[in-house]
Amino acid sequence: MIVGVHGIGKYRYYEDAGGSPGGAAEAMRVKWNRYLGRGLGRENGEYFSEIAYYAHHLRPADPERPGRRTTAGQMETPARLVLADWAAQLDGRLRGLAGETLTGLAHRLAGWLLDSLGPHAVRFAEDFCPEVAAYLGGGAPRSRARDAVADTIRRRAPRVVIAHSLGSVVTYEALWAQPELTVDLLITLGSPLGMRDVVFERLLPAPANGRGARPPGVGRWINVADKDDIAAIPPDLRGCFEGVELDVTCNIDPLDFHTVRNYLGCGAINDFLQPYMS
Repeated sequence: MIVGVHGIGKYRYYEDAGGSPGGAAEAMRVKWNRYLGRGLGRENGEYFSEIAYYAHHLRPADPERPGRRTTAGQMETPARLVLADWAAQLDGRLRGLAGETLTGLAHRLAGWLLDSLGPHAVRFAEDFCPEVAAYLGGGAPRSRARDAVADTIRRRAPRVVIAHSLGSVVTYEALWAQPELTVDLLITLGSPLGMRDVVFERLLPAPANGRGARPPGVGRWINVADKDDIAAIPPDLRGCFEGVELDVTCNIDPLDFHTVRNYLGCGAINDFLQPYMS
């Protein structure tokens, strides 16, 4: 069986489950099984034993504003700083940022995303920046999220871990923090692990001489990124990390470019999973 590790924007599962991490994880497991089954051309498969759930550690409950979404213009300063550094990674697609205030940049980037990539991209930014800031800000949120992922891997002892989006960052750190955990195959989907000035330099353990490395308990590491995924910058992780066996580029959707639904359903990971399919 496989353990999955979710990405950004999954706090709503926690709210929908009445504040139960287990309920949130199970709701996601049902969906991930369906998504992967579609990609494999199968139906009603049980592929994931559990989805490691950590989103509630990054976003405390707010009983006065349940289900709230923080718009780009309402982000706190740490999230706006992530937004500013992330915008710089877009490599010329958004020009003239010098001298822009954080508030002005937030509004400008949100407008550019809407005009260029549509509402999916705006919603992505509004989840990505606060959650990355909350995790990489350190302290209890980071350690609790990392421990939640490590505990799931320890309990389930999977041969395969599939980590999506920010979940690839949490998984990377969890496997380094608990080197006794062993995984035959790690697959990262839409990973921001190599994103300079946002994620890469802030990883634990810190990269040495500009290079990260495959966690010691991982046998193989395959990375998959959609060509239009603005979280997976750069899309190829072999340039940043020792031990990445292969970078796979796919084309899942020009607008809905980051969802785990599309990554699992596109078939890009099928060949790598076949040895583990019963």
